[in-house]
Amino acid sequence: MPKSTLFVCQSCHSNPDRPKDQPTDGTLLLNQLKTSASNPLQSEHLNIQAVGCLWTCGQPCSAAFSAPDKPTYLFTNLLPDTAATALLQFSQLYCDSNTGDIPWKQFPEALQSASIAKIPAVERSRLGSWI
Repeated sequence: MPKSTLFVCQSCHSNPDRPKDQPTDGTLLLNQLKTSASNPLQSEHLNIQAVGCLWTCGQPCSAAFSAPDKPTYLFTNLLPDTAATALLQFSQLYCDSNTGDIPWKQFPEALQSASIAKIPAVERSRLGSWI
């Protein structure tokens, strides 16, 4: 099974007046994810990767799940203090699914109030015809 990736925007912050010496909300979320992702099976199937920006600055925090042949899920408006556990719960559903299609009713409650985009998977068989 190919490894899934959880991209976390490390520049997201909800307060534009945040002092420069304070970590961003995105950095706090990233740190919580890395601390909480202690399950060996989870780390075997999930790569948590910081990114500089996911271009959702008006709706921090942001994170996205992506894997080959699966749709990408983009979550914005995440609260760093509650999102880490919910994202790890979602990651289990995402990694366990062959298709990556997760019914909205199965989303952890903390993610149901987030802004969500589901981007269709790029089929490998079509890649050659596009190039």
